Amino acid sequence: MAYRKTERVEARLADNRQRILDAARALVSEGGWAEAQVSHVASAAGVATGSVYRYFPSKADLFVEVLSVVSQREVDVLEAIADNDDLPFQTLHAAVSAFVERAMRNRRLAYALIAEPCEKEIDEARLVYRHAISKQIMRIVKEGQEHGDFRTDLDPNIAATVVVGGFMESLIGPLSPFNADFDGSGKQDAEAVHALAGQIADVCCAAVAQYNNVTSFKSNQRRQQ
Repeated sequence: MAYRKTERVEARLADNRQRILDAARALVSEGGWAEAQVSHVASAAGVATGSVYRYFPSKADLFVEVLSVVSQREVDVLEAIADNDDLPFQTLHAAVSAFVERAMRNRRLAYALIAEPCEKEIDEARLVYRHAISKQIMRIVKEGQEHGDFRTDLDPNIAATVVVGGFMESLIGPLSPFNADFDGSGKQDAEAVHALAGQIADVCCAAVAQYNNVTSFKSNQRRQQ
């Protein structure tokens, strides 16, 4: 008779796996990929080091799972923004701003996910999620082209790639733990973060927008302040 795991055993295994993932994410948030050694993760999760490998064949597999879980949340946020009924220019501005502000809430983790040197497997996973993010931005760009907000002479795929590359590259300096004002606690000045997000979003929108839509949007922003 084949052994079948009971529901209780299945629940315990799932709980152990989640605790390992949570511990790994917390350690990456504190010190990047280098801090999340398997022995450190096991200790933080309250399991034996060998148990980690029961759920994840290698350290790289564990890291890829951490990156995948966190990155998928960001993709979901952008998808929800892309699904709204705002004008495309406003939607793109909101999407870029949201990505920047969310990244700045946990600078160390965001830096690890976006820019920190890492193993090949992690870098490959980064590309997968960067493509998923670009797909959501491309949706907004296409709608903006149809609506007349964005330049129609641009390939929407190229435009989305430029926008995503722009806001991710713009974040490397602010997120970096080597930045003189780095604060890993996430207690950055809210107004400064909001201003940073707005400026990055302004530049990204200007890269694809019709000129008259840029000036109109900025005028509306000033009236709302």
